[in-house]
Amino acid sequence: MEVGTLRKTVYHPDQQGVIFPEEPTFDNARDEQAYRKQHLAIACRLFARMGFGLGFSGHLTVRDPIDPHTYWTNPFCVPLSMVNVSNVVRASHSGEVVEGGYAVNRAGFVIHSAIHMDNPDIVASCHAHTVPGSAWSATGRPLDPSSQDACIFYGDHAVVKDGAGKLPTDDDSGAAIAEAFRHNKAVIHQNHGLLTASRHSIDDAVWYFIALNHACHVQLMTEASRTTPLMVAPEFASITNERAGNPHIGWLHFQTYVMEILHREPDVLD
Repeated sequence: MEVGTLRKTVYHPDQQGVIFPEEPTFDNARDEQAYRKQHLAIACRLFARMGFGLGFSGHLTVRDPIDPHTYWTNPFCVPLSMVNVSNVVRASHSGEVVEGGYAVNRAGFVIHSAIHMDNPDIVASCHAHTVPGSAWSATGRPLDPSSQDACIFYGDHAVVKDGAGKLPTDDDSGAAIAEAFRHNKAVIHQNHGLLTASRHSIDDAVWYFIALNHACHVQLMTEASRTTPLMVAPEFASITNERAGNPHIGWLHFQTYVMEILHREPDVLD
């Protein structure tokens, strides 16, 4: 069974006439650009609500559908809680601001530009300095399949040791991370933190990040309990990755946060 068929079979309701989110389609690139900008701003507000902000650290990007050699990102030194549609910035792969009034984060630019430039099919990417993510990255280990949620990343994440702990401001700082994303949706950068990317939407890239951070937190707590965790069997871990770790399910998860942010912080669309 193909993944697309599996999604419909497992997750879509059989009953007609009930409310169930459907992914949007667009008649033109301008409408898709507006959607991506809105969901980028919503994602920034969500990161703020979850406590993912740390000064100006953390960056979220989404490729522009009109000019795919550029991407939209959060403005430098603007709190994530104050990002809205009107202040997000469009930058080129060389770090030049081509639309918007704010600068871009140098460290964010060298990483995300490499991710987008070296992987033309990647639509969006996320990074933040979370406590569980930074703590787990210090181990230099991949996540164990010790929980159902961790299995979302089973065989689908990598640990990058290149440049571990070094401030990523050199032009080639993102090369190893970009390479790791060729075959993975998540990266643990040793002594740095977590990154996720999506070939589908900013929505599932953000959900992957939330889920990855959660999985790191769970494994840290499990190991702190001084017990020996039981691993999910490989065949079950693979099924969970296929069914719960695919882009459509990530998109669906994110819609719960879209509803909340639009309800509580409608100014995000300003």
